[in-house]
Amino acid sequence: MVIALVVLSTAAVAEQIGSVSTKFKVLGPNDKIVVEAFDDPDIKGATCYLSRAKTGGISGAVGVAEDTADASMACRQIGPIQLTDEIKNGKKDGDEVFKKSTSLLFKSLQVVRFYDAERNVLIYLAYSDRIIEGSPKNSISIIPIMTWR
Repeated sequence: MVIALVVLSTAAVAEQIGSVSTKFKVLGPNDKIVVEAFDDPDIKGATCYLSRAKTGGISGAVGVAEDTADASMACRQIGPIQLTDEIKNGKKDGDEVFKKSTSLLFKSLQVVRFYDAERNVLIYLAYSDRIIEGSPKNSISIIPIMTWR
């Protein structure tokens, strides 16, 4: 069943653009801020850049560290955008476009997309969630849809 969920997922995959160290660790990699880019999988011409905390040390090196909920995001129109009726009539709780695990179990960083028809704007919201207790920390970015020349 887990394999089926992975195969059916339409969330984007991020490309790491770069990183900076924020805290030296004697053993294992340093704590970092990682900058990643991902294209909206459903909207050609929409790209988001996400910066997020990545925990280092031994626990980070072996993949058991829990990253903080700190993240920032900026989204831009990089080409022509054509919205389908499905996107124009999107869910009120958003359409998931990106998801990345930020701990060994139960915590993830997600980006959901909303469409504001009145203003002709795509809205992207980044937030961290956990099964038991999520975080109110979030970041938002918009793409006003313009005619591309």
